[in-house]
Amino acid sequence: MRIDVITLFPDFMAQSAALGVVGRAAERGLLDLHGWNPRDYAEGNYRRVDDRPFGGGPGMVMLIEPLRACLAAAKAADPAPAPVIYLSPQGKPLTQAKVRELAALPRMILLCGRYEGVDERFLAAEVTEEISIGDYVLSGGELGAAVIVDAVTRLQEGALNDARVCRPGQFRRPAGAAGLPAFQPAGTT
Repeated sequence: MRIDVITLFPDFMAQSAALGVVGRAAERGLLDLHGWNPRDYAEGNYRRVDDRPFGGGPGMVMLIEPLRACLAAAKAADPAPAPVIYLSPQGKPLTQAKVRELAALPRMILLCGRYEGVDERFLAAEVTEEISIGDYVLSGGELGAAVIVDAVTRLQEGALNDARVCRPGQFRRPAGAAGLPAFQPAGTT
């Protein structure tokens, strides 16, 4: 599976993807993760990627031009079609069913917003869907992207040493275990 992440902090994604299950999946060739920085596609001395919102209001909005150029470069890097998913508190809540749907795709592009968000015209023209990881506000979409990368990677065949842990319904403890603590076998500490 190929995942392209458009973010102002591609190093964050690279570091989080180098660890644990995601890191092993990448080593095994099951995950091909690429970070794309819109600042690399911005013009001018300062490589500006944000501006004040039209009509006023607090904060800054990510600009269309660097995002559009960055997305075009990400799409050109691989001809396989890919949905463009914007991580946003206004998006549909991420569920395990949605994770399974995304994990079946050969490729996806994740867009991480910053500041007060992304220019609405870019979202309307380029984004396939918006996904939320919860009803709270974060500094940007990178943590949401990391959640999606981790969740879909676990479902790739060969990513886990024991595939039984990612069977449908295995994302929570059995109903009879509700309220009971989890322990290792006796003798292991």
